[in-house]
Amino acid sequence: MCGIVGHVTSQQPSGRTLEVLLEGLGRLEYRGYDSAGVALAVPDTPKVATAKRAGKLANLRAALEQHPLPAATAGIGHTRWATHGAPTDVNAHPHVADGGRLALIHNGIVENFVPLKAELLAEGVEFASETDTEVAAHLLAREYAASGDLTAALRGVARRLEGTFTLLAVHADHPDVVVGARHDSPLVVGLGEGENFLGSDVAAFIAFTREALELGQDQVVTITPDAVTVTDFDGNPAEGRRYTVDWDASAAEKGGFGSFMDKEIHDQPKAVADTLLGRLDERGRLQLDDLRIDEALLRSVDKIIVVACGTAAYAGHVAKYAIEHWCRIPVEVELAHEFRYRDPIVTPRTLVVAVSQSGETMDTLMAVRHAREQGAKVVAIVNTHGSTIPRESDAVLYTHAGPEIAVASTKAFLSQITAAYVLGLYLAQLRGNKFPDEIRQTLAELREMPAKIQIILDRAQKVRDVARSMADEKSVLFLGRHVGYPVAMEGALKLKELAYIHAEGFAAGELKHGPIALIDEGQAVIVVVPSPKGRDSLHSKVVSNIQEVRARGARTLVVAEDGDDDVVPFADEVFRIPASPTLLSPLLAVVPLQIFACELATAKGLDVDQPRNLAKSVTVE
Repeated sequence: MCGIVGHVTSQQPSGRTLEVLLEGLGRLEYRGYDSAGVALAVPDTPKVATAKRAGKLANLRAALEQHPLPAATAGIGHTRWATHGAPTDVNAHPHVADGGRLALIHNGIVENFVPLKAELLAEGVEFASETDTEVAAHLLAREYAASGDLTAALRGVARRLEGTFTLLAVHADHPDVVVGARHDSPLVVGLGEGENFLGSDVAAFIAFTREALELGQDQVVTITPDAVTVTDFDGNPAEGRRYTVDWDASAAEKGGFGSFMDKEIHDQPKAVADTLLGRLDERGRLQLDDLRIDEALLRSVDKIIVVACGTAAYAGHVAKYAIEHWCRIPVEVELAHEFRYRDPIVTPRTLVVAVSQSGETMDTLMAVRHAREQGAKVVAIVNTHGSTIPRESDAVLYTHAGPEIAVASTKAFLSQITAAYVLGLYLAQLRGNKFPDEIRQTLAELREMPAKIQIILDRAQKVRDVARSMADEKSVLFLGRHVGYPVAMEGALKLKELAYIHAEGFAAGELKHGPIALIDEGQAVIVVVPSPKGRDSLHSKVVSNIQEVRARGARTLVVAEDGDDDVVPFADEVFRIPASPTLLSPLLAVVPLQIFACELATAKGLDVDQPRNLAKSVTVE
């Protein structure tokens, strides 16, 4: 959601801080936003200097060129995704208080802002915006007036707020200080020499330092040019965990591709390969170093619940097929935002698997907390080190996909599936459901998948050509069976996200139970066909489904294995993928659908990296 950057330097006032803020905000654009702004603290100046504009970051840059801000030593920057108040210049962050001496930015939602605002209005405070954030700014100004200590004032505000928030603030009285607080919302410290940084994720400062400090829940941080101080909300000293970011700024660049999404689609062979790295011991057995759950407990697990949202949930559906087959444990897949509200049956023998690219998805985090309250153990599958969900889980499997900048997920999806396969095979090994040679064979087949994904990428021109020819399409339906069903749902989601057209994914067997009524002349239908080398009946039934929709006038686009000639008579177009074991096929079958959605949306002139109304990391419920 919102992007947050903070910077403080020991240099004489200069343009360095503004440079850091704008660079950081640019790298956080992928999170989704509708306005942007900055605030600078300038020595010997009675007010902070601010600029903010609705729309893209380019609007803010243009405003700064027309009306430059003064040289500064500290500052905060923000990209906003509107929750309270329309995306306007006035509602954009930062919000100022204390006669313009204080500026504050906020990621999240203040759920009790109405009574707090009423309290401030009764004291004569005047509000300029419709936001909940401005309430926090005026509260901070009031607290600061009483104590003269900006850090203590922020602690006081944090204790009063309900909801989710990361807050950063600067004050004209302290041009060498930025303070921040986090509750259920991400914030990380970047450690420099003679300067320090804050960001909603490390992308905000990766161009300047790779040394980071992970903050815990309910902590306040104060950064100066030479020091970082962390306390809890009550003022007790706290410590963060220092780590080195294992990717650099170039990993977040487009690398010659037309969009981040196109680049990330092409990153997928490496993402899958990297997720498999380091998983075997010297005997060739699976080892998961971060799975800090007692083996006896894992052997006793009698149910697995996968909690996730959106694309991650579809990765969970793929995991269900694989883990149930390999481990003979029942697996449920729950949308995280529904999980805790339906009174789920969770016991100490339940293993909950939380899947999230960012590790900050608020719905999934709340599901994790609910599961642990019920006594379940939680394994997180995430891509972002230092994020909240793995910190609050019992164990974590990192996917090692590298930074995913485009809002619509691609390489994270494949790496999540891969990590879920690894987890399933590990449980099968631990519980004795599979013989060691069977596990070694499946792992060997998994290690072949990156090369097979690369084959699809190398011959993707046909998919691109077909997609561009369909730029005026109004509706596309997707069909699949078995593991092809979640692939169909993911393909439909990608098209909805990127091209803003109606798209639905159905289980092919459901056609005759209603969805076939949607088929008329020219309706585009994409069918994910299972391997003919798998269950023969499954393959033949999907071929029959193709015939059924073709007979009613549908235009059929078929994803099928090399050598599967049974589909040819009934397909208008065939997108070929290499042969693979059925359970592993989603790693291949989804790739043409990603390329199709990306190319069709590009042909419509749409921004595939930042689809309208969407955010990369959904950090509010």
